[in-house]
Amino acid sequence: AMVAAGGSDFSDLREIKKQLLGVAERSRERGLQHSGKWAAELAFALEPLPLSELPPPPVLTEEDARDLDAYTLAKSYFDLKEYDRAAYFLQGCKSQKAYFLYMYSRYLSGEKKKDDETVDSLGPLEKGQVKNEALRELRVELSKKHKAQELDGFGLYLYGVVLRKLDLVKEAIDVFVEAAHALPLHWGAWLELCNLITDKEMLKFLSLPDTWMKEFFLAHIYTELQLIEEALQKYQSLIDAGFSKSTYIISQIAVAYHNIRDIDKALSIFNELRKQDPYRIENMDTFSNLLYVRSMKPELSYLAHNLCEIDKYRVETCCVIGNYYSLRSQHEKAALYFQRALKLNPRYLGAWTLMGHEYMEMKNTSAAIQAYRHAIEVNKRDYRAWYGLGQTYEILKMPFYCLYYYRRAHQLRPNDSRMLVALGECYEKLNQLVEAKKCYWRAYAVGDVEKMALVKLAKLHEQLNESEQAAQCYIKYIQDIYSCGEVVEHLEVSTAFRYLAQYYFKCKLWDEASACAQKCCAFNDTREEGKALLRQILQLRNQGETSSTDVAAPFFLPASLSASNTPTRRVSPLNLSSVTP
Repeated sequence: AMVAAGGSDFSDLREIKKQLLGVAERSRERGLQHSGKWAAELAFALEPLPLSELPPPPVLTEEDARDLDAYTLAKSYFDLKEYDRAAYFLQGCKSQKAYFLYMYSRYLSGEKKKDDETVDSLGPLEKGQVKNEALRELRVELSKKHKAQELDGFGLYLYGVVLRKLDLVKEAIDVFVEAAHALPLHWGAWLELCNLITDKEMLKFLSLPDTWMKEFFLAHIYTELQLIEEALQKYQSLIDAGFSKSTYIISQIAVAYHNIRDIDKALSIFNELRKQDPYRIENMDTFSNLLYVRSMKPELSYLAHNLCEIDKYRVETCCVIGNYYSLRSQHEKAALYFQRALKLNPRYLGAWTLMGHEYMEMKNTSAAIQAYRHAIEVNKRDYRAWYGLGQTYEILKMPFYCLYYYRRAHQLRPNDSRMLVALGECYEKLNQLVEAKKCYWRAYAVGDVEKMALVKLAKLHEQLNESEQAAQCYIKYIQDIYSCGEVVEHLEVSTAFRYLAQYYFKCKLWDEASACAQKCCAFNDTREEGKALLRQILQLRNQGETSSTDVAAPFFLPASLSASNTPTRRVSPLNLSSVTP
């Protein structure tokens, strides 16, 4: 058999192709469709093999021959999802393959009954009290085999899945590592590990087999753990090694860019992916999230209709349609589709979070909280669910709770300015202004998506009568807004100009003050104040108050902030001649 997944290098792509075709076939024989599909897709990305090099059919043992009839019959029932019937005819089979199918049929039978129960009993948000009844017996039988070392790579994988379902995470991880050693080519075991490893520390302590499959695993888990730089490097080296045609890798790169909010890059890769694989449904929910964030209604509408034609009862399709209705502000309809997605797959994470968002829009906070909690139960690393919980408690005016949830979101996404701004607002409500300042400054430093951190920081300085620092922040803010090229409709630009006009006026810097005051006249909400200030400046100038040089505005960053990792830069007073609203 192909136990050795030849070394960790990619020098012999034909050998790798052989291994992939072999394991795809073996996975399919055992009903492991997803692993089979993964291997087949990856193999498809490599050059075809000549007849002489195709992998030989697996060698049959005496036991295999004895079980062949029962296996062939049971597999046909299994493929028709008649799991109990399949298991009945496999009782007493001894060969590895037939024994696996026997145990796997019993496992899937339990899962199917559980899911059917869940769908029947569930209002959308009750906790499924339903358990897979088969798990305990399966664990007892498999652990006996495990102790006697009679499980092959596939058997170990199934044992791991049973342990995970019983929430025995530590044991499950050990068994999946053992499965990866026994059969490194089986992607399912690696994928299970990806879902159980929650941080980089855990990853360090795993002793993984040294095989080329490990590279795919590492790239995948880096993406999961938000270590995007590392993930992209790994994927690039896999592409260079010869997997440039792999749709799996292309989709993973798109997801990685989505995770770091590089929306343009992600969109263009998804469009490329759809050209290559137009009927693909996996990851299209992520694609629709991007279209949603960009408010691309026609594109999202096209995607929704397109997926609906391909398969309207797929989880991803329901999510895309949900996003489509949400963008059109039809929140009840959107929530309905996210519920439908969860009926199709209660463990589908994205839908819980998105449903939470819809309940928030409908002002149904208790339902939103329940939905977000479900999302976190499925995956502790879903930062959007933590962030959503923060928002719900903010609406409920419970800042202490908010703080806890926003902190968790921030730990998961340390460089996401939205979490930092939310944290800052929390600290402000709790009157911890120093902490709030730090958060706003960090948000600006990591690259503020919504361009609000500086304004919030400026307003804090205003409250504390730190006028120089406030002016400083407003200047940076204006430079920031105008350097984007497109001036977004920003309410706060006028606020900034108004503050600066008054600040320069106090400092008797008439030129700067009147330049800012003129800017104020361009905005509706500050027009009158701007005009009044211009009149005052004119009066004072005529009275002969010269522009003061001794009270030059001292523009430094506040010391407290510059201590926390920001270089102190002197900012000259704003050159406004180039700035036109």
